[in-house]
Amino acid sequence: MRNVILAMTLALAPAAATAQALTEDQIKQLALEAIIENPEIIRDAIVLLQERENAAQAAAQTALLQQQRALLEDDANAPFVGPADADAVVVEFFDYNCPYCKRAAAQVKTLLEQDEAVKVVYREWPILGEGSVFAARAALAARAQGKYEDMHWALMEMRGRAEEASVMAAARNAGLDIDQLRADMDSAEVDAHIETTRMLAQGLGFTGTPAFVIGDALIPGAVALEDLQGYIATVRGE
Repeated sequence: MRNVILAMTLALAPAAATAQALTEDQIKQLALEAIIENPEIIRDAIVLLQERENAAQAAAQTALLQQQRALLEDDANAPFVGPADADAVVVEFFDYNCPYCKRAAAQVKTLLEQDEAVKVVYREWPILGEGSVFAARAALAARAQGKYEDMHWALMEMRGRAEEASVMAAARNAGLDIDQLRADMDSAEVDAHIETTRMLAQGLGFTGTPAFVIGDALIPGAVALEDLQGYIATVRGE
């Protein structure tokens, strides 16, 4: 910020002043005078800095997306629905206590029903408290009993907040062995999935749930079914 203001200040300073070597105090005085006479300098500097930061962040996100494409779309430790070799992949970051995620889940469910060639990869990202962490661990642990999808939809369609009692009730309704589920919730695979999800979400610049990755598109927030289909069509070159 200081360098940007200084550059803009010197650009506005008289040619005679900029032509001679200036002391630090003189530069500060020139900057102050220039800002007083041209207060828009601050606004322009902030805009310029924001543009630079946005460009740098976008470049970093694009680089990470390319570097971690295989991890995002084919992580053996991430549950998915659809064909393993699908021609289009939707990666969904979500939290079971996020109301927007529950709305988005309905769109994703319809998408899976209408498009048997798409693959949806689930990234459990519990960011809304201890109940969310417990729910994510329970859903991931359900994989050991072959019931991840059943548990996922039971939690997404559950009324009220996901907490230990409500999550265990959903697990029983889904036909899970509760003792085994509790043991599997503390597995290294569950820990690794949640930590990898956190790393990916942070690197991609996501700040909340839900969030999606479809091809080269990074999509924060809930997405309508037709928009999901549009992103998928782009991936397929349609």
